[in-house]
Amino acid sequence: MAAKQAPPSPTPLRGRGAASNRESRYAHTVTESFDDGWPEGDPLEPPRLRTELHVDSARTVISRNNSPDLPFDRSINPYRGCEHGCIYCYARPSHAYLGLSPGLDFETQIFHKPEAPALLAAELGKPGYRCAPIALGANTDPWQPLERRLRLTRCILQVLQAWRHPVTIVTKSALVERDLDLLGPMAAEHLASVVLSFTTLRHELARRLEPRTTAPGRRLRAITAVAAAGVPVGVFVAPLIPGLSDEELEEVLARAREAGASWASYTLLRLPLELQTLFSDWLQAHYPERAKRVWSLVSDAHGGRPYDSRFGLRRSGSGPVADLLAQRFRLACRRLGLAQEGPALDCSSFAPPEPGGPRQLPLW
Repeated sequence: MAAKQAPPSPTPLRGRGAASNRESRYAHTVTESFDDGWPEGDPLEPPRLRTELHVDSARTVISRNNSPDLPFDRSINPYRGCEHGCIYCYARPSHAYLGLSPGLDFETQIFHKPEAPALLAAELGKPGYRCAPIALGANTDPWQPLERRLRLTRCILQVLQAWRHPVTIVTKSALVERDLDLLGPMAAEHLASVVLSFTTLRHELARRLEPRTTAPGRRLRAITAVAAAGVPVGVFVAPLIPGLSDEELEEVLARAREAGASWASYTLLRLPLELQTLFSDWLQAHYPERAKRVWSLVSDAHGGRPYDSRFGLRRSGSGPVADLLAQRFRLACRRLGLAQEGPALDCSSFAPPEPGGPRQLPLW
């Protein structure tokens, strides 16, 4: 698939995170725009991009990892690509495997897995399956805007509930409240926990960083709603961006604690592969006066490079900047009474649903 043409300079697009659609690392061609003097539309009004939905014909739905710095070894991602448009999303480079750009394609060309619930039930039913908590939302957000219509994530939760399988959830969306009728009973049996993720509490910064996510204030109310339903809820400060959002660390933790969060975690900004150029474009488009300082601090937090991919360092960073952030996080958690890990979930009650019994739910 030929790479799409990128704009001549970073230009903010309304409702989108990426400022360009730069070619992926696998692109066979590279294109440059050229001004031949003939106008194309209104140059002051960038084109609005529509989301296109595609079917992902995956044969399995549980992804496994052996990463030593992740608290889970399996996850489910019902969607590839994400309409939320978070410019910092470390999953963006994965769109290159589809022959698409990690830039605007990532947030406009969305692949969904309509067979995910059936595939999940089949995998859970295999004789050799051994139960351990499944992470929902490890790559792209399972409650992104399309979920309101497609309901894939809800169907997956129905399967997990029927099999009494534990699940951990990370999301930036208040849409998770829709499924509290499932998550509440699961949590009562120690089968579910939820984490709401925050980068900033400032509305204007959030609108630019993560244009289609739930507004930060509304996310705080979602924490309260999840906690009120009896579901253990935590806060994930992610990513911390030195020089741009890190000054809010203590306030985010305090507001989340006040809303009902009982534990917290964080991660530094990660910029693998094409994400380095995409984030640099975004900085130049939105905060050109701060771009040089932010880039310098991000590099300082990763050993002098934009990103250090080594296990044990890729999430927490290294050096004085990273160490200071880690110390601030620990002190704030101690002062606020926030634990630094979520509750243990129960794997002992995992079992197939009883045929015709009350736990056999209508899935599709």
